[in-house]
Amino acid sequence: MSRRAATDGPSGVCVVDKPGGWTSHDVVARARRLLGTRRVGHAGTLDPMATGVLVLGVGRATRLLTYITGVDKTYEATIRFGTETDTLDAEGEVVARHDMDAPDPEAVRAAAASLTGTIQQVPPMVSAVQVGGRRLHELAREGIEVEREPRTVVVHRFELEPTEDPMVWRAVVECSSGTYVRSLAADLGRALGGGAHLASLRRTAVGPFTLEEARPLEELELLPPAEAVRHLPRAVVDDDAAARLRHGRFLDPARVGLEGDGPWAVLDRSGSLVAVCRSQDGMARPAVVLPAEAGE
Repeated sequence: MSRRAATDGPSGVCVVDKPGGWTSHDVVARARRLLGTRRVGHAGTLDPMATGVLVLGVGRATRLLTYITGVDKTYEATIRFGTETDTLDAEGEVVARHDMDAPDPEAVRAAAASLTGTIQQVPPMVSAVQVGGRRLHELAREGIEVEREPRTVVVHRFELEPTEDPMVWRAVVECSSGTYVRSLAADLGRALGGGAHLASLRRTAVGPFTLEEARPLEELELLPPAEAVRHLPRAVVDDDAAARLRHGRFLDPARVGLEGDGPWAVLDRSGSLVAVCRSQDGMARPAVVLPAEAGE
């Protein structure tokens, strides 16, 4: 065990239930104070209006966030028909009003079906996408609108049901990383011959991390680094193999039951994460290595 491994502060992953009105950066800043470390990052931005699952990496586990950012997401939303806003959500200024009747349920579901599957989506001007070295939301605040290239996203599920207000519908969206639910809401309104905007948004899952395990900021629970890659195929190795991996040596994936090209999570016999490996020339190459924990 190295001296640094024992003294470089907490490491692990936290599943936060982000409150409304907070930016993801606000959450990170608060977590840094609560945990007593500067080494905190997040695995995917949530807009200030949105609530729900935000996964934080702490200490050495910040290097594992790359394996979380690209996972699928699940949301619960409400969509209000009849008005469009400049931000496509309830925080923006109304830019158009439509004389729409209460949407017909069959028409709503047909329109949602047309927005399900692999689709092309233009990033909204209020997004963090960069164009010409500037983030779109920065340009939008200056009143500048630029042309954006559509991006391919996958909407696995887009289900809607009416509420007591005939112009407001509840939605459940399961989608690939990088999908803008606010854009789905706006596109749904247009598909029905009018307009709509996102009235509320709650993220209920980030890959395997769910709202059931999310904690308020003041009740942060630090899970071990291995939990950050709980969704990856994994193998448990003996002490000799663990030491070899921690020194950058390769591992024969077949000998420990690993298949495919990775990435794979490799744990030692105590359950601590040793490394995340990828395939190279038929071997498992350590891409991220975590030092032995105190006491090992």
